[in-house]
Amino acid sequence: MPSINQIIADELNARNEQVAAAVKLLDDGSTVPFIARYRKEITGGLDDSQLRHLEQRLGYLRELEDRRQTILSSISEQGKLTDELRADIWAADTKTRLEDLYLPYKPKRRTKGQIAIEAGLQPLADMLLANPELDPETEVQNYLNAEHQINDSKTALDGARYILMDRFAEEAGLLEQLRSYLWRSALLRAQVIEGKQAEGAKFSDYFDHQEPIAKVPSHRTLAMLRGRNEGFLALSLQVEQTGDVHPCEALITRYFELAFRGRPADKWLQSVVNWTWKIKLSLQMETELIGRLRDTAETEAIRVFASNLKDLLMAAPAGMKATMGLDPGIRTGVKVAVVDATGKLVATHTVYPFEPRRQHDQAIEIIHALCKQHHVGLVSIGNGTASRETDRLVADMLQRYPDCKAQKVVVSEAGASVYSASELAAAEFPELDVSLRGAVSIARRLQDPLAELVKIDPKAIGVGQYQHDVSQNQLAKNLDTVVEDCVNAVGVDVNTASVPLLTRVSGLSKTLAQNIVTHRDSNGAFKERKELLKVARLGPKAYEQCAGFLRIRDGKNPLDASSVHPEAYPVVEKIIAQLQKPVSGLIGNSALLKSLKPADYTDEHFGIPTITDILQELDKPGRDPRPEFKTATFREGVEEMKDLRPEMILEGCVTNVTNFGAFVDIGVHQDGLVHISALTNRYVSDPREVVKAGDIVKVKVVEVDLPRKRIALTMRLDDEVTASKPQPKERQEQTNRKPAPRSSATEKQQTNSDNNAFAAAFANAKRR
Repeated sequence: MPSINQIIADELNARNEQVAAAVKLLDDGSTVPFIARYRKEITGGLDDSQLRHLEQRLGYLRELEDRRQTILSSISEQGKLTDELRADIWAADTKTRLEDLYLPYKPKRRTKGQIAIEAGLQPLADMLLANPELDPETEVQNYLNAEHQINDSKTALDGARYILMDRFAEEAGLLEQLRSYLWRSALLRAQVIEGKQAEGAKFSDYFDHQEPIAKVPSHRTLAMLRGRNEGFLALSLQVEQTGDVHPCEALITRYFELAFRGRPADKWLQSVVNWTWKIKLSLQMETELIGRLRDTAETEAIRVFASNLKDLLMAAPAGMKATMGLDPGIRTGVKVAVVDATGKLVATHTVYPFEPRRQHDQAIEIIHALCKQHHVGLVSIGNGTASRETDRLVADMLQRYPDCKAQKVVVSEAGASVYSASELAAAEFPELDVSLRGAVSIARRLQDPLAELVKIDPKAIGVGQYQHDVSQNQLAKNLDTVVEDCVNAVGVDVNTASVPLLTRVSGLSKTLAQNIVTHRDSNGAFKERKELLKVARLGPKAYEQCAGFLRIRDGKNPLDASSVHPEAYPVVEKIIAQLQKPVSGLIGNSALLKSLKPADYTDEHFGIPTITDILQELDKPGRDPRPEFKTATFREGVEEMKDLRPEMILEGCVTNVTNFGAFVDIGVHQDGLVHISALTNRYVSDPREVVKAGDIVKVKVVEVDLPRKRIALTMRLDDEVTASKPQPKERQEQTNRKPAPRSSATEKQQTNSDNNAFAAAFANAKRR
């Protein structure tokens, strides 16, 4: 059997030495971001996605290896480990295959077959299986045993049947063939539980639904499983049967080379096969394959969530300008918070421009005064209830006071209430009302989405499909890796970063992050990276892992503001010495840097990949990989769904992408759906080939369903729209994504029920 490293190398299409080097680095405590960025020579240039796969597979294969040793030991202790079985166990490449091989030897509760063996019926079972010419009724007379309550031929033959059923059902090769056949051929059928039609109406598309199990997309799988979990649907596997014998029974018959030709024992052996399938294996296979389908769907749903989260975290920052955050509300008022260019809170207020107080002019005066006093350059408006009304309020203010040059932007407020009620927010703003904390978050997430959103549990940001239906541990683990990769890709200003942001930096734990902030508060801003070694409990290993990702602006050494790792400073010093120029004369000097040959500066520690990275970084030190900041301009006069008309062309922002299309915020408190078929004129298998969360796009309104709050859009602007145009099933099932009037309790409740996620948008999404 190939080694773990070789298996992973084959999967990555990499060399064994590359994988071995990466495994050693991981085992020594290095993180994926550090290895991907600063150990390219050692790993042969494995990137972060390859390293994430390597890390995941390494864990799985090591668990597999541990389980293999346990199984070998257990069977050996039973004295049943043959050379053939040992070879099969060593060749097993999945946990499922391994457990199949172990099944006959696994300690278990006494079955009817084991009881029959204890009663001395095994020779009878073996005899009838080996020679069907024997008459069961005749042979069974020799095995009646009053001591074991085997008093008649029926009881004895049933016992022998149970012995063979156990044997057949524990045959690893048969189980593998059955799984393979059913995955290729079976249909997954969903049916409504009788009497639950009205209560489970939201699952009505699955009241009598079936499709090939191997082709069920993830969103439909999770929808049906949710229907089952909530007690409205029953799921089962169906196999088309053309003759008198079930296809799986025929497969069992062929596997054991049985032939039913009317011999005395054939009818009895046929009943063994029949019972093996119906009693032993059918439910087991159904459970396993639906479980496999669930695992596949969960993996895909988590992938979609992770991809959207990455796009959201890597959204363009508006920049470090004084920013006003507005958390819209009707009766409770619009919460106002102003933060300075560093994100520090400098002012709060609550205005009541809407019903019932209608203090419109007073609200304008207060907002203008705050903008003028604090030199506000950006106004960040949450996109919840009353967002368009608040947007119009700010527009009125800007029109009335042209001296105010602030730019207004509508941003997603998903998760703002979760942050507001968190321990972190309470520690940061102990005297501030919970509702005003949300306004602070809305302001900061416009300045720097990544720095603010890391304070919120990724699951509460609401960019996933069926996020509460998937493995929460796996979801959290995957989302954490996304956040870690994004934070380290951008880099962190160590003198302004919060504890949550620092915690995501390579090599830093929550304790070390807190120690950095405590040291910063006690001793002032860090002047150079090596001062980090003075932080309590931050030793050489942690420093090695984190230093390259931490930035120090305007410090003693200009390189500390770049992604050049301190360990590579000697390379820069070598370049400086050769060119006889100071660092300042090197940084940003594109023409000079492009004239240098990386090979001239390599040594035993740093090869061409690292030197190339260093030269690129010196050209644009501390460059931000995030895109340029852009915003959507919502159409004036289109503020509610009732304002929409087919054929309207609008600008909007992609809020999320699923497997079946993209949701777009067009400023009417209800996201519209662009089905995958309407994204472009060419065929696409994944909507992310065309759009991603945060993209600004132009869309045409196809259909507006006010009673059900559903909007169908197209990005194919040349499409003709007719009122009778049929819509894909997903469009028919679209539900409201926008939150109700927010409070922390409301948003928590929405989070728990998936209403803040794309899961709610397609509770019952059907096939395209």
